[in-house]
Amino acid sequence: MAIIFQNKYPAKNIPIHKTSSSWLLKAMEEENYVLGKLSYTFLNDNDLHKINVEFLDHDTLTDIITFDYNRGNIIIGEIYMSVDRIEENAVKNEVSFEKEFNRILIHGLLHLMGYKDKEPEDKFLMTQKEDYYLSLQPQK
Repeated sequence: MAIIFQNKYPAKNIPIHKTSSSWLLKAMEEENYVLGKLSYTFLNDNDLHKINVEFLDHDTLTDIITFDYNRGNIIIGEIYMSVDRIEENAVKNEVSFEKEFNRILIHGLLHLMGYKDKEPEDKFLMTQKEDYYLSLQPQK
C-alpha cells in the first residue's frame, strides 16, 4: 500500500519529498506497525475547522485531526492538517515551515500508533518521539 498525500490548499507549497513516504514507513516499522492505508490531506484553517466541528464537535482551530481505523498493528487512517496553523506555529516556535510541517506529519502518525498528548507525561513522550523521528529524516 502507499501513503497518499493530497493538497487541497493549492495556494501553498507543501514540502512533501520523495523520501517522505519512506521516512514515515520507517517510523511505522520501528514501532512494529505495517501500512494498510494512510492518507494525509492538507487544508486551510477554515476547512479543517469545519471537520473539527462536524466530526469532533470542537469549535476550535487546530493543526491536525487524525481519524484512526487501525486493525491491530495495521495502520489505516486519515490525517488532516491545517497549513495555516503549521505556518503560524513555525513562526511561534521559531523553526522553519518545513520542520514544523514534518513534525505534524509524524505527530499524526504517532497518534495512529497509540501515542497520546493530552496529559503532560504523554505530551512529553510524544515530543520525544517526534524529535527522534525528525532526526531520522533523510537529508535532501
